[in-house]
Amino acid sequence: MSGDTKTSDIQVTLKNGDKVKVNDHVYCSPNWSIRDGTPYSVARIMEFLPPEVNNAAGGGGAATAVSAALKGKARETYTRVRLAWYYRPSDVSDRNVADARLLLAAIYSEICDVAQLRARCYVVHRDKLGNLADWKRRPDRFYFHRLFDPYIKKEFEVLLATDVRNLPQHIRDVLVSRYEYVVAEKEVVPDLTDSLRLCETCGEWCAHLDAVQCARCKGHFHMSCVNPPLVAKPARGYGWTCAPCSRRHEDQLDGAHPALREGTPKAGSGASVSLGAGAVSSMGLGLVLNAGVTGWSSASTPLSKPRGRGRPRKERPGAAGGVNEEELQVKHYKLWPFRYFGLYTVAEDTMDPDDLIFPRAATRVGPKYQATVAPAPGEPAPPASGASTGTPSSGPADVDERGGDSTVEVLSIVHDFTPREVETLEKVMQRQVVRKDQIQAVDWLTEIVRRASQARLNGRPLESVSMKTPMRSEKWKRQETRYTDREWNDEEVAAFEDGIAQFGAELRSVRDEVGTRSMPQVVRFYGKWKNARLREENARLREPDAYKKAKIPRSGAASPAARASSSMSDAEDASTVDVPTHSHSARSSNYCAACRTRESHVWWKAPKGLATSILCDSCGINWRKYADLNARPTTREETALNAAAAAAVGPGANGAPASASAGGKTRGADKREGTPLTAPGAKRAKVAGPSSAKSTPPPGAAATQHRCLCCWAKGAHGKVLKCTQCGVGAHAGACGAVVEPEEVDAWLCELCENEKTVEYALNTDCLLCPHPPRDAKAGGGGYPPPNTYLRICKPTEGQGWVHALCSVFVPEVQYADAARLRVVEAISTIPKHRWTTKCSLCNVAGGAVVRCGNCPKEYHVSCAWKYGHKFGFEIQPVKSSRRDVTNMVTFKRETGAMNAVICCKEHTSYRRMTYDICEVNDVGETALQVYARTYKQAPVSQSHSLLRKAHRLDQLLHGVPGGASAPGSAGDRDSSFVSEPTPALEHKCAQCGTEYSPFFHPAPEPADPDAWVCHRCHFETQPQPQPQAKVEQVELADVVMVSV
Repeated sequence: MSGDTKTSDIQVTLKNGDKVKVNDHVYCSPNWSIRDGTPYSVARIMEFLPPEVNNAAGGGGAATAVSAALKGKARETYTRVRLAWYYRPSDVSDRNVADARLLLAAIYSEICDVAQLRARCYVVHRDKLGNLADWKRRPDRFYFHRLFDPYIKKEFEVLLATDVRNLPQHIRDVLVSRYEYVVAEKEVVPDLTDSLRLCETCGEWCAHLDAVQCARCKGHFHMSCVNPPLVAKPARGYGWTCAPCSRRHEDQLDGAHPALREGTPKAGSGASVSLGAGAVSSMGLGLVLNAGVTGWSSASTPLSKPRGRGRPRKERPGAAGGVNEEELQVKHYKLWPFRYFGLYTVAEDTMDPDDLIFPRAATRVGPKYQATVAPAPGEPAPPASGASTGTPSSGPADVDERGGDSTVEVLSIVHDFTPREVETLEKVMQRQVVRKDQIQAVDWLTEIVRRASQARLNGRPLESVSMKTPMRSEKWKRQETRYTDREWNDEEVAAFEDGIAQFGAELRSVRDEVGTRSMPQVVRFYGKWKNARLREENARLREPDAYKKAKIPRSGAASPAARASSSMSDAEDASTVDVPTHSHSARSSNYCAACRTRESHVWWKAPKGLATSILCDSCGINWRKYADLNARPTTREETALNAAAAAAVGPGANGAPASASAGGKTRGADKREGTPLTAPGAKRAKVAGPSSAKSTPPPGAAATQHRCLCCWAKGAHGKVLKCTQCGVGAHAGACGAVVEPEEVDAWLCELCENEKTVEYALNTDCLLCPHPPRDAKAGGGGYPPPNTYLRICKPTEGQGWVHALCSVFVPEVQYADAARLRVVEAISTIPKHRWTTKCSLCNVAGGAVVRCGNCPKEYHVSCAWKYGHKFGFEIQPVKSSRRDVTNMVTFKRETGAMNAVICCKEHTSYRRMTYDICEVNDVGETALQVYARTYKQAPVSQSHSLLRKAHRLDQLLHGVPGGASAPGSAGDRDSSFVSEPTPALEHKCAQCGTEYSPFFHPAPEPADPDAWVCHRCHFETQPQPQPQAKVEQVELADVVMVSV
């Protein structure tokens, strides 16, 4: 039975072709940018609704009009739908549920746009399924057996109404005729599913809350029918026995232990039985014996067998007769198939058609929740409640009764305002607004409504309401208090944001960082600050070019293969991604974040927090439908996907038939997911014949392998690159080389390539290492030897060179292109103490040093490599409160902040597990690549390289802390060049008369003490340095020539 006959016969066709009607289950979801990566929601269609009056009058809106074809003249356009939601277990709790098909029902509904309906699905109660395992193997199938109430925040059991037997017949008939399911607490289920319980004294039905069961004969009694009446049920762990069972037990006790007869209380006394040690084993513990039931005969009432707890066994409808579970009819009463019938339900209320069906909880009335105030010393005690005077207990005469008008703080009576008064209040609010954002502030809106309500109660006009003073007076408070916190100044906001960046959501530490605010004020401001950030982010995502700004490719028109494989409409969803086919190389980041595959007909956007931003077709559908990235597609889904792709793609490449290219196993199917296409197959090919195990493989040329000078392991040609000129070899991921397969044989290292192009300096000394003497470079022309990993060098932005190893393990250095480990930037940001500290290995004070991860020793990176120290990367765990402000990586199932560490070779262990430079993850990326991509990439999308240079030069010229330059760089030519700050006033050069210069210096021997010279004239007047025997390389990375 349906509660709405107007829309019960409507059938709507979704954009993917599914036809749905009232009481069908569907996937529902708004656009991807709005739902922020969350999976689809499962809901039941309650009714279809026409457009709202205001939207229809305004010419429609974003809703998609759906015309439902009905017989006769009844034809109407429906753009909205009322949905009854289902929850997933992960939505309401943090516990892990392995079953992705399990849902939680809810008595909660919302109105949504018809365009948000994605596809049809099926949801059936567990007791209606004949074979649950077979049901879960089928696509788009879900089941439930519990209900979650979003208001009480509690889960309830859901029973079939036909399984409830412990009810009077007339109440049970009404319950079964109206509702399909009954909602109850877990402890009530055995009582509801038991046979009909009648009182042994009066013969009437025994409700759960008003009845008690004998622990021996299992008979049921009303607590008011026993003599004396029971005030409450026995406590947990104790039982109750009726009078005949008590007498029978006393007789048995007298026959077995006559000595105990003297200490046994008489029947009817209501006392507990005290037993000796020998009788405990024969009687059991904790039986409270209450005698006095009249009209009971022990001989006429046989002992009944104890009933087992739990749900009764039943014949499931899907198990017999081959009934299709999708076609099972479900009864609905006023649009709902549920009705609460639990601990706090009065059975007779079920007869009322207007009774509430929602779950209920215990009332919060009584001494447990409300305070009982004792009378003051010397005053008489208040009369007991329910005395003959008929006057309720009110305490002392001079104290107002609690709950009256004199003790109630009126917050709002806007609901009593007339339309004219509401209009006046809105004008007053617009007039009292000082800032634009005040009209949306909760505390400001609450206070102005409160003051307007007080003005109306006191007979004052609403125009007299003023918000000039932030103070207000409240009852039960002696002093006036502020209705809102004092405005935060810029210094407090800066301190708050610094605390958030340092401590995360640890607000007590943030409170200590601010210092001028209390803990409640910090908590309130944190909520406003976080909402402001989320509002800005959501506004940015809703912009038309939001995906263009984020460099996420927006999908175009869906191809037939995409529509067939996805089985749902994504025109409004825009959650598919166009991934170029040439980006499916083994070293690209375009792979599925769940299964690591690089081949898919359709790519979907992935939720936040994964390794990549895309999912393959099967994983994308599994996430949206089942909220599970580990779920694999069923056999039917795989068959449908392959058939749809074969029909859409048509003939394969090079004229191959469609069955060979799409229907059968593709090249990606022959390989394990995540295996690069250039690598050998995951499984060895089987050889036919019984003697295949002893047969010799066919002769062939052995694969060429080279040795990596970083890890000293051999690798296949292409994974380990070898320079064709100098012969240096290293893994491609360890030297920052991105080489096409056809160019592997002609690969040149960057030093050898620079000999031909002369794009960078011919002096290849590392700028992060101490400068070697001239005689040490004479033999090899200054080039590192090709038999060491230090031969791999990278160019800098100043046309110089650094070792790739040094640039990775010096934390301040960044790359313009982290994938290729070039061009090296930010050498000038290395702190000064790194340059001035002597290396503990070579005892030289030049070059930048780093510290050992286990001891305070400091040395050059190149010296540590030459002495055989240990290089690697560690994964440091991150607190949950700081994960929002920390760059985290996942490497080999370990997630955290990655750090580059160097340990002396004398140390036998390290505090954490480290990964070698050439160690790869599941995708094929080395640890060095992951670290450089995450932590060494310069912000190239935010500023040009020239602007970044100018910013660092500004730090050098103004002596900004943290902007110390490297020795030998342009910033260290003159100490006064860095130490003197730029004057704030405008100056003019005393020699050339220019007013434009990056820096003004005091004029030499000035006649006027306020005379200045420009940067160019200052260096022209400086004495020329004498030629030296040793010529040192100067890094000009951070010198910017400014011409006017």
